This record gives sequence, C-alpha cells and structure tokens, in this order.
Amino acid sequence: MPDQVDYWSACLIPWPCVLCGQRAGLERVCSGCRADLPWITHPCVRCSAPLPPGAAPGLCAGCDLNLVGLAQVRAGLIYEYPVDALVVAAKFQARREFARALGELLVAALVRQSLCALPADLIVPVPLHPARLGSRGYNQAVEIAQPVAAALGLPLVTRLCHRSRNTAAQSALPGHARRKNLSAAFSVRGSVARTRVLIVDDVVTTGHTLSSLAGSLRRAGATQVTAWCAARVVPDQGRLKV
Repeated sequence: MPDQVDYWSACLIPWPCVLCGQRAGLERVCSGCRADLPWITHPCVRCSAPLPPGAAPGLCAGCDLNLVGLAQVRAGLIYEYPVDALVVAAKFQARREFARALGELLVAALVRQSLCALPADLIVPVPLHPARLGSRGYNQAVEIAQPVAAALGLPLVTRLCHRSRNTAAQSALPGHARRKNLSAAFSVRGSVARTRVLIVDDVVTTGHTLSSLAGSLRRAGATQVTAWCAARVVPDQGRLKV
C-alpha cells in the first residue's frame, strides 16, 4: 500500500506503469504487466528457490544459498526479464521509482505465496557505503523497504547498520570470492538485543551479502534475522550480473 503522500498524489495523477507506460493508478506496475511477471509461486520455505510444479510444499532438494545467520530468505520474483531491467534501472540509472515498484511487487508476491513469514520487530535495508550512496544519490534497498514497512506496520531503521568497507561490487566477482569480499563489511551502531530483524534488499544471488549483514546483527544481539528480497537468481542463472 502506498504511503499517505504517494496515495493522494496517485489519486490526483495516476502513476504510469514503469514497464509499459499506461496508467497504473495507485501502484507503479499495472495489472496487465503484473500478470506477465515471473512470480515465484511455489517457493522453498527456507530460501525461496522455485520448487518444481507439483512438488510438495517444503524445502528444496539442495539449498544453494549461503544462509549462515539467517532463519529464512524470502523472494518475490525470479531475476529474469523484465525484473532484471527494473533492478538495473533502480541501481544504475537513477530511477528511484523503479526501486519503489520493486518494493510494491515484493509485498504483492508474498501475499500471493500465502506462506507464514517469520515475525520481526524492525526492518533494516542493506546499507550502501557512503561513497557509493553519494554517487548513486539514494539506496535502492531503502526504497524497496518502504512499501514493505508500510504493509507490515514495522519501523524502517536506516541508520542502525553501516557499510564500513567500500567493497567491490558483488556482481563483478565469482561465487567463491563473494564471501571474502564481504568480510567485516558491515557494522551495527546501536543495540538490537532481543530483537527480531528483517533485512530487505533488491536481489539475492548467493546469499553472502545477506549472511554477512545477518552475522553482524546476530553478534550485536539480534535473536533472529530474516531477509526479504524483491528478486532471486535461481541456480542456473548464476552467470547473471546483479
């Protein structure tokens, strides 16, 4: 659900769909384009990998994500066209409204999945290093998290976690180098003792970014860390750059 300012703005001037340009009303992706998106409709309850049609609900045969420190990872869409175009535009083309659209789609996807999400007390978007934030102008994870926070009625905390090292972009690294790249990359400046934290990000590929941040939160006292991501790279898409 849009926040109050967005809601009244859309009532006066309906938003155009970020994919086709037609009027989308109170949401940034119209119903026609939504129907064609690659939704994850039958996910693994631990890592959100799409399960084969007809498979019993539960865990996938071999979870490919690094989930150290994470109780659960949920994702709404498969990272393929046109979702990949939305992500690229949000991250590298200064299209902030595309990031907000991804947040709306994430909320819609998890409603579609009708799975019990683990409870949380607050939401933390994956932080950017100040240098990258300065060049980009905004953190796309914050924009994605805003519709999620509104839908869940949870506080969105943007200054609790910090990216203490300006690491190389994960997309430029092979899978085996991603964990090392994120060693000591995050810090937590505040107390999260006895707190259940929900991390929000754009795309989950190997899970190393989420796991690194989750580890920092757990060491700071968080009792449970889960993650919601707008999109998920499925195992045979590991070659994709995100």
